[in-house]
Amino acid sequence: MVCGFMKGFCEVVMGQEYGSSSKGEFRAVVSSNRQIGISFYRLTLEFSGAGAEAFDGFGPGQFVQLDVSGAALPPVERIPDELADAARREILLRRPFSFTDVTREGDKTVADLLYCVVGPATLRMTTFKAGDSVSVVGPLGNGFSVPEGKKKAFLVFGGMGTAPMQHLAKVLAWDEKERDIEVVAFAGAKSVHALPFEGRMDEISQQLGFSIREFAKYTIESMVATDDGSSGFHGPVTDCFLEWLKENKPSVEEAIIYSCGPEAMLGKVAEIAKERNIDCQVSLERRMACGIGVCQSCAVECRVEGSSETVYKMCCEDGPVFDAREVVF
Repeated sequence: MVCGFMKGFCEVVMGQEYGSSSKGEFRAVVSSNRQIGISFYRLTLEFSGAGAEAFDGFGPGQFVQLDVSGAALPPVERIPDELADAARREILLRRPFSFTDVTREGDKTVADLLYCVVGPATLRMTTFKAGDSVSVVGPLGNGFSVPEGKKKAFLVFGGMGTAPMQHLAKVLAWDEKERDIEVVAFAGAKSVHALPFEGRMDEISQQLGFSIREFAKYTIESMVATDDGSSGFHGPVTDCFLEWLKENKPSVEEAIIYSCGPEAMLGKVAEIAKERNIDCQVSLERRMACGIGVCQSCAVECRVEGSSETVYKMCCEDGPVFDAREVVF
């Protein structure tokens, strides 16, 4: 089990610009657990002591593994019909999550986590309340980086892929080194009800290009695309992004794309980036049993530079952020 794997953790050297190099198992205290949509919740965790130090340097794109095995089920009336049978399954493995925000407050580090109720583990997470203690393993994986010379960053994401993008947006907007980078966010979902945000901006704000509050607070322009046309652009977010590129024609040398979401969407983003010779980093999702490369369950097929051969890398240890040119979609 994961808990056993985590004993004796030592520091590792990260190859990315953003990210903490100290990982281990820490206790976090639940500060709040708010429902922000039909199936979406925002969980706020507080770390103190060694945990505060470890997560103070948590980089956008890194992830954690949460222990949900001891969480209770919600009352029967709060269990969705489609989860009635699955809800009673025993939760054995930890669940991976990215943080949407990480802030140091005095001697504590506060982290926000966005989750969607899709199975028995996330269903149990809805019962977390202020004061509860949660076992968190992390920080894990390699996050996003900013190559030299970049002046324009495009955040392209779908559904729950917004989590690391919100964190990256904050870093790009507030980090002293990155303040010259202009950021534009493109959010996609099947419908307006599948957008994992707390509220839409007013009509004037939307006309000015600040459609999503979570990005507007960093003065970042954002656009929404829904497959059914119930909000924003009618169609896939990749079509929305492609249309924007055709209209604005950014300098490819100064641009970089960051993307997270369904793999089909990531494949399309990688294709757009390749056609236009724009640097692109993608955050992949895989089932991660251990999160530290031991179980080998999260393999990603990757190209070998200068060869027609491919190799398999671990999403948890080598990623979850990869150069899009490297991944075989």
